[in-house]
Amino acid sequence: MMVIPAVDIKGGKCVRLTQGKAEQETVYAQDPIEMARRWEERGAARLHVVDLDGAFQGQMVNLEVVKGICGGVRIPVQLGGGLRSVRDIRTAFEAGVRWVILGTAAVSDQAFLKAAVRLYRDRLMVSLDVRDGRVFTEGWVTGTGVEVGEVAREVRRLGVRTVVVTDISRDGTLEGVNLELIHKVLDSGLKVIAAGGVSSLEDIRSLGDLSERGLVGVIIGKALYSGAVDFKEAFRFGEGSRFC
Repeated sequence: MMVIPAVDIKGGKCVRLTQGKAEQETVYAQDPIEMARRWEERGAARLHVVDLDGAFQGQMVNLEVVKGICGGVRIPVQLGGGLRSVRDIRTAFEAGVRWVILGTAAVSDQAFLKAAVRLYRDRLMVSLDVRDGRVFTEGWVTGTGVEVGEVAREVRRLGVRTVVVTDISRDGTLEGVNLELIHKVLDSGLKVIAAGGVSSLEDIRSLGDLSERGLVGVIIGKALYSGAVDFKEAFRFGEGSRFC
Protein backbone atom coordinates (compact mmCIF):
# COMPACT_ATOMS: atom_id res chain seq x y z
CA MET A 1 0.00 0.00 0.00
CA MET A 2 1.38 3.36 -1.03
CA VAL A 3 1.10 6.39 1.26
CA ILE A 4 0.42 9.48 -0.87
CA PRO A 5 0.60 13.07 0.44
CA ALA A 6 -2.10 15.43 -0.81
CA VAL A 7 -1.34 18.86 -2.28
CA ASP A 8 -4.62 20.73 -2.72
CA ILE A 9 -4.45 24.01 -4.64
CA LYS A 10 -6.86 26.91 -4.17
CA GLY A 11 -6.13 30.47 -5.16
CA GLY A 12 -2.61 29.38 -6.05
CA LYS A 13 -1.91 28.25 -2.47
CA CYS A 14 -1.62 24.88 -0.74
CA VAL A 15 -4.72 24.50 1.42
CA ARG A 16 -6.88 21.94 3.19
CA LEU A 17 -10.66 22.12 3.36
CA THR A 18 -12.92 20.53 5.93
CA GLN A 19 -15.54 18.23 4.37
CA GLY A 20 -14.80 19.89 1.03
CA LYS A 21 -16.35 23.20 2.10
CA ALA A 22 -14.68 26.17 0.41
CA GLU A 23 -15.45 28.45 3.35
CA GLN A 24 -13.62 26.12 5.77
CA GLU A 25 -10.13 26.62 4.39
CA THR A 26 -6.75 26.41 6.10
CA VAL A 27 -3.70 27.65 4.19
CA TYR A 28 -0.65 25.49 4.86
CA ALA A 29 1.75 26.97 2.30
CA GLN A 30 1.83 29.95 -0.02
CA ASP A 31 3.78 27.89 -2.57
CA PRO A 32 2.37 24.44 -3.50
CA ILE A 33 5.49 23.73 -5.57
CA GLU A 34 7.73 24.09 -2.54
CA MET A 35 5.36 21.90 -0.53
CA ALA A 36 5.52 19.23 -3.23
CA ARG A 37 9.31 19.29 -3.06
CA ARG A 38 9.14 18.96 0.71
CA TRP A 39 7.09 15.76 0.49
CA GLU A 40 9.47 14.36 -2.10
CA GLU A 41 12.43 15.10 0.17
CA ARG A 42 10.70 13.26 3.02
CA GLY A 43 10.39 10.14 0.89
CA ALA A 44 7.06 10.33 -0.91
CA ALA A 45 6.91 8.16 -4.02
CA ARG A 46 3.84 9.87 -5.50
CA LEU A 47 1.81 13.05 -5.01
CA HIS A 48 -1.94 13.53 -5.09
CA VAL A 49 -2.64 17.00 -6.49
CA VAL A 50 -6.11 18.54 -6.65
CA ASP A 51 -7.10 21.77 -8.40
CA LEU A 52 -9.86 22.76 -5.98
CA ASP A 53 -10.76 25.87 -7.95
CA GLY A 54 -11.10 23.64 -11.00
CA ALA A 55 -13.36 21.22 -9.15
CA PHE A 56 -15.71 24.04 -8.12
CA GLN A 57 -15.64 25.87 -11.45
CA GLY A 58 -15.73 22.86 -13.78
CA GLN A 59 -12.52 23.72 -15.61
CA MET A 60 -8.82 23.66 -14.81
CA VAL A 61 -7.76 26.87 -13.07
CA ASN A 62 -4.34 26.20 -11.54
CA LEU A 63 -2.67 24.60 -14.55
CA GLU A 64 0.50 26.69 -14.25
CA VAL A 65 0.94 25.62 -10.63
CA VAL A 66 0.42 21.99 -11.67
CA LYS A 67 3.09 22.40 -14.35
CA GLY A 68 5.41 23.86 -11.74
CA ILE A 69 4.87 20.91 -9.42
CA CYS A 70 5.44 18.34 -12.17
CA GLY A 71 8.59 20.16 -13.28
CA GLY A 72 9.80 20.68 -9.73
CA VAL A 73 9.77 17.08 -8.50
CA ARG A 74 11.04 13.78 -9.85
CA ILE A 75 8.24 11.65 -8.44
CA PRO A 76 5.00 11.10 -10.40
CA VAL A 77 1.88 13.17 -9.89
CA GLN A 78 -1.79 12.21 -10.05
CA LEU A 79 -4.19 15.09 -10.69
CA GLY A 80 -7.88 15.68 -10.12
CA GLY A 81 -10.18 18.69 -10.23
CA GLY A 82 -11.97 20.28 -13.18
CA LEU A 83 -11.07 17.67 -15.79
CA ARG A 84 -14.22 17.37 -17.89
CA SER A 85 -13.09 16.52 -21.45
CA VAL A 86 -10.56 14.54 -23.46
CA ARG A 87 -8.85 17.85 -24.22
CA ASP A 88 -8.50 18.52 -20.48
CA ILE A 89 -6.95 15.10 -19.98
CA ARG A 90 -4.49 15.68 -22.80
CA THR A 91 -3.58 19.10 -21.38
CA ALA A 92 -2.89 17.54 -17.97
CA PHE A 93 -0.62 14.91 -19.47
CA GLU A 94 1.21 17.57 -21.48
CA ALA A 95 1.76 19.45 -18.20
CA GLY A 96 3.65 16.44 -16.86
CA VAL A 97 0.94 14.63 -14.92
CA ARG A 98 1.30 10.83 -14.85
CA TRP A 99 -2.30 9.91 -13.91
CA VAL A 100 -5.56 11.80 -14.27
CA ILE A 101 -8.47 11.41 -11.86
CA LEU A 102 -11.92 12.00 -13.33
CA GLY A 103 -14.85 12.84 -11.09
CA THR A 104 -17.94 14.68 -12.26
CA ALA A 105 -17.59 13.90 -15.96
CA ALA A 106 -16.87 10.23 -15.35
CA VAL A 107 -19.98 9.78 -13.21
CA SER A 108 -22.36 11.85 -15.35
CA ASP A 109 -21.24 10.90 -18.87
CA GLN A 110 -20.68 7.21 -19.56
CA ALA A 111 -19.85 7.79 -23.23
CA PHE A 112 -17.07 10.20 -22.25
CA LEU A 113 -15.66 7.82 -19.66
CA LYS A 114 -15.71 4.91 -22.07
CA ALA A 115 -13.89 6.97 -24.73
CA ALA A 116 -11.34 8.26 -22.20
CA VAL A 117 -10.57 4.75 -20.95
CA ARG A 118 -10.13 3.54 -24.51
CA LEU A 119 -7.59 6.32 -25.16
CA TYR A 120 -5.66 6.37 -21.89
CA ARG A 121 -6.41 3.08 -20.10
CA ASP A 122 -4.44 2.72 -16.86
CA ARG A 123 -3.47 6.39 -16.79
CA LEU A 124 -7.05 7.16 -15.77
CA MET A 125 -8.68 6.79 -12.38
CA VAL A 126 -12.16 7.76 -11.22
CA SER A 127 -12.92 9.63 -8.02
CA LEU A 128 -15.88 8.34 -6.02
CA ASP A 129 -16.76 11.08 -3.53
CA VAL A 130 -19.31 9.77 -1.08
CA ARG A 131 -21.60 11.08 1.64
CA ASP A 132 -24.09 8.78 3.41
CA GLY A 133 -23.43 6.07 0.85
CA ARG A 134 -24.28 8.25 -2.18
CA VAL A 135 -21.92 9.71 -4.78
CA PHE A 136 -21.48 13.49 -5.04
CA THR A 137 -20.04 15.57 -7.90
CA GLU A 138 -19.30 19.20 -8.87
CA GLY A 139 -16.69 19.73 -6.16
CA TRP A 140 -18.71 17.57 -3.73
CA VAL A 141 -21.71 19.91 -3.72
CA THR A 142 -24.14 18.04 -6.01
CA GLY A 143 -25.66 14.76 -4.94
CA THR A 144 -26.34 12.18 -7.65
CA GLY A 145 -28.60 10.12 -5.42
CA VAL A 146 -26.84 7.00 -6.71
CA GLU A 147 -25.42 4.44 -4.29
CA VAL A 148 -21.63 4.13 -4.41
CA GLY A 149 -21.59 0.38 -5.01
CA GLU A 150 -23.73 0.83 -8.11
CA VAL A 151 -21.40 3.52 -9.49
CA ALA A 152 -18.34 1.40 -8.69
CA ARG A 153 -19.69 -1.59 -10.59
CA GLU A 154 -20.61 0.59 -13.56
CA VAL A 155 -17.23 2.31 -13.92
CA ARG A 156 -15.55 -1.09 -13.67
CA ARG A 157 -17.80 -2.35 -16.47
CA LEU A 158 -16.64 0.59 -18.58
CA GLY A 159 -12.99 -0.40 -18.13
CA VAL A 160 -11.79 1.59 -15.12
CA ARG A 161 -9.38 -0.34 -12.91
CA THR A 162 -8.61 2.03 -10.03
CA VAL A 163 -10.75 4.49 -8.08
CA VAL A 164 -10.05 7.08 -5.39
CA VAL A 165 -12.69 6.73 -2.69
CA THR A 166 -13.32 9.66 -0.34
CA ASP A 167 -15.78 9.88 2.53
CA ILE A 168 -16.72 13.56 2.22
CA SER A 169 -18.13 13.75 5.72
CA ARG A 170 -14.76 12.74 7.18
CA ASP A 171 -12.38 14.56 4.85
CA GLY A 172 -10.25 17.02 6.80
CA THR A 173 -11.87 16.08 10.12
CA LEU A 174 -9.32 13.59 11.53
CA GLU A 175 -12.26 11.38 12.56
CA GLY A 176 -10.82 8.13 11.20
CA VAL A 177 -11.33 6.24 7.95
CA ASN A 178 -14.64 4.75 6.84
CA LEU A 179 -13.65 1.10 6.47
CA GLU A 180 -17.21 0.04 5.68
CA LEU A 181 -17.19 2.31 2.62
CA ILE A 182 -13.82 0.98 1.46
CA HIS A 183 -15.03 -2.62 1.84
CA LYS A 184 -18.13 -1.84 -0.22
CA VAL A 185 -16.11 -0.47 -3.15
CA LEU A 186 -13.56 -3.29 -2.95
CA ASP A 187 -16.48 -5.71 -3.35
CA SER A 188 -16.85 -4.38 -6.93
CA GLY A 189 -13.43 -5.77 -7.89
CA LEU A 190 -11.83 -2.36 -8.36
CA LYS A 191 -8.47 -1.34 -6.98
CA VAL A 192 -8.95 1.38 -4.38
CA ILE A 193 -6.99 4.37 -3.12
CA ALA A 194 -8.61 5.48 0.12
CA ALA A 195 -8.97 9.10 1.26
CA GLY A 196 -10.76 11.07 3.93
CA GLY A 197 -10.50 11.03 7.70
CA VAL A 198 -7.07 9.49 8.23
CA SER A 199 -6.07 10.52 11.75
CA SER A 200 -3.43 8.10 13.00
CA LEU A 201 -0.99 5.34 12.20
CA GLU A 202 -3.67 2.91 13.34
CA ASP A 203 -5.92 4.11 10.51
CA ILE A 204 -3.12 3.43 8.06
CA ARG A 205 -2.47 0.03 9.56
CA SER A 206 -6.17 -0.86 9.26
CA LEU A 207 -6.13 0.09 5.59
CA GLY A 208 -2.94 -1.88 5.04
CA ASP A 209 -4.79 -4.98 6.18
CA LEU A 210 -6.96 -4.60 3.07
CA SER A 211 -4.05 -4.71 0.63
CA GLU A 212 -4.75 -8.29 -0.38
CA ARG A 213 -8.30 -7.29 -1.34
CA GLY A 214 -7.13 -4.52 -3.67
CA LEU A 215 -6.47 -1.52 -1.43
CA VAL A 216 -3.41 -0.07 -3.16
CA GLY A 217 -2.94 3.33 -1.55
CA VAL A 218 -4.03 5.90 0.97
CA ILE A 219 -4.06 9.68 0.46
CA ILE A 220 -3.26 11.71 3.56
CA GLY A 221 -3.83 15.44 3.88
CA LYS A 222 -4.70 17.17 7.11
CA ALA A 223 -3.19 14.45 9.32
CA LEU A 224 0.21 15.18 7.76
CA TYR A 225 -0.11 18.96 7.65
CA SER A 226 -1.32 19.20 11.23
CA GLY A 227 1.33 16.82 12.55
CA ALA A 228 -1.19 14.22 13.73
CA VAL A 229 0.72 11.67 11.62
CA ASP A 230 4.46 11.69 11.00
CA PHE A 231 5.13 11.05 7.33
CA LYS A 232 8.26 8.97 7.85
CA GLU A 233 6.33 6.66 10.16
CA ALA A 234 3.39 6.51 7.75
CA PHE A 235 5.67 5.87 4.79
CA ARG A 236 6.99 2.68 6.40
CA PHE A 237 3.61 1.07 5.68
CA GLY A 238 4.01 1.69 1.97
CA GLU A 239 7.68 0.98 1.39
CA GLY A 240 8.31 -1.05 -1.72
CA SER A 241 4.75 -0.63 -3.00
CA ARG A 242 4.32 0.46 -6.60
CA PHE A 243 1.20 0.23 -8.72
CA CYS A 244 -0.47 1.66 -11.80
